[in-house]
Amino acid sequence: MPDPQLVLAARVQAALSAAFGPSYADTDPVIRPSQFADLQANVALPLAKKLGRKPRDVAEAITAHLDTAGVVSQVQVSGPGFINLTLSDGWIAGEAQRALEDERLAVPLADKPQKVVVEYSSPNVAKEMHVGHLRTTIVGDAIARILAFLGHEVVRDNHVGDWGTPFGMLIEHLLDLGEDAAARDDSSVSDLTAFYQAAREKFDGDEAFADRSRRRVVALQAGDAETLRLWNVLVDVSKRYFNSVYGRLGVTLTDDDIKGESYYNDLLAPTARELEGKGIAVISDGALCAFPPGFTGREGEPLPVIIRKSDGGYNYSTTDLATIRYRVDTEHVDRMVYVVGAPQSLHFQMVFAVARMAGWLNDEVKAEHAQIGNVLGTDGKILRTRAGGTVKLAELLDEAVERAGAVFDEIQHDEPFDDATRAEIVQAVGMGAVKYADLSVARDSEYTFDFDRMISFNGKTGPYLQYAAARIRSIFRKGGLAPEDATGPITLTHPAERALALELLGFGAVLKQAGETAEPHRLASYVYSVADAYTTFYENCPVLKAPDEETRASRLALCAATLRTLVTGLGLLGVPTPERM
Repeated sequence: MPDPQLVLAARVQAALSAAFGPSYADTDPVIRPSQFADLQANVALPLAKKLGRKPRDVAEAITAHLDTAGVVSQVQVSGPGFINLTLSDGWIAGEAQRALEDERLAVPLADKPQKVVVEYSSPNVAKEMHVGHLRTTIVGDAIARILAFLGHEVVRDNHVGDWGTPFGMLIEHLLDLGEDAAARDDSSVSDLTAFYQAAREKFDGDEAFADRSRRRVVALQAGDAETLRLWNVLVDVSKRYFNSVYGRLGVTLTDDDIKGESYYNDLLAPTARELEGKGIAVISDGALCAFPPGFTGREGEPLPVIIRKSDGGYNYSTTDLATIRYRVDTEHVDRMVYVVGAPQSLHFQMVFAVARMAGWLNDEVKAEHAQIGNVLGTDGKILRTRAGGTVKLAELLDEAVERAGAVFDEIQHDEPFDDATRAEIVQAVGMGAVKYADLSVARDSEYTFDFDRMISFNGKTGPYLQYAAARIRSIFRKGGLAPEDATGPITLTHPAERALALELLGFGAVLKQAGETAEPHRLASYVYSVADAYTTFYENCPVLKAPDEETRASRLALCAATLRTLVTGLGLLGVPTPERM
């Protein structure tokens, strides 16, 4: 699907070459939205100084050489040198028709597909997921979906916290309870938060238990078979829990995507040796440290990345460096996207800097921290329970569905629903509301978690978009045909038809940008714009009662193209679209 901005940019660049010589062929034409036309080329203003001419004269020279055939219906120079460009109705209709007929909506695959690791979610074993995991999970999943749709080879990586000193106390607590507790739904093991808190309380208050726990850590790190077996019991319980949450959210992560900290345990020592051998890591106060340039403390002293602690142990930095090394040497990836909270920014900056010093990251292999902002309550503070505790993700999702059901039941529906259908729709609305509210905000920004706003069927919300798709499906049911049977041809006879068709043409460009920047909110904003344009079309352009058969066929085709764009776009965000609402 050609982006109108790119099409016009190519035409203006050809005109620049023709008017001022080939050396100007790569000049940025500065294509921007215009309040007087569809788009505007503003290149004449910055180019005028270079040419020593008046901006308006430069603009008129460009328009004199501009090839408008088949694409542009009107060109107008305004003000000091703005070139206003109005696209041809025939071109817009033709491109919308081409998108309708293409199974990918004419969205091209990436010119140079990459192998991309998207690391996201990353909860801790033997701990329940909390609201902080919501954003890293659904934003990461949307990034992975978008990149895969664009043709990249996506490696989903759930880098769970499944190793380290806490597992000594957790295993000992499991033994105290009785190993069969892990298999009973009513046991404290099934309540991961209570299980972890009980283990921590015993560790802090019972020195004998703490000693056993420390010895168990040594056994775990030494690879003791029985200790590893018990560790796997805890991992398996946690996996079942993670999968229950992922299933409710419609997240694409599976057990096969889990590469926890334990996965890289055997690579920690070799990674440390390589860094030391390359002279990147040196002994400082008994610890093996790297000092990437440009990172200093308050007093100007160099900040270290600790590779191996003075007691011989390793830490998160070591694991992250070993992970990068593995992804480069073994998985041969081109790009790594870490969907992790913004507070980890300095950590990743320094780890990436060390990885570049080691040659693992370079111009061909890149790593980026897709920062995630905090979730706030309506009081403007970090979202917490009334008692001040961390909000459990499962409980938050339960409340979302309950509230969605209450709002859904207050709405007048065109047709009745049985209990099973209602439950299915309400589940989709609740999850869609939570996910879209998150994804519609720039990922590095904080946002306020407000059930009343996000579950509304009006405004920029998931339910509004889901209802827009359901409303289009309802038109086809009433018309007695399937959306895929609406073949057009598309013609544009009303401004609302034109505006909707033009909006549909931006899908490919938005997806490309969202994939390149790892910013799903761009797609979230776009699908809302499509739904908004469709609402105006729906209110002004009768479809089933169109004035003639040709117009009816065209408007049904526009409905079909809109429906596929909404369903595809929302699907890439992980937002379900119920058939009926």
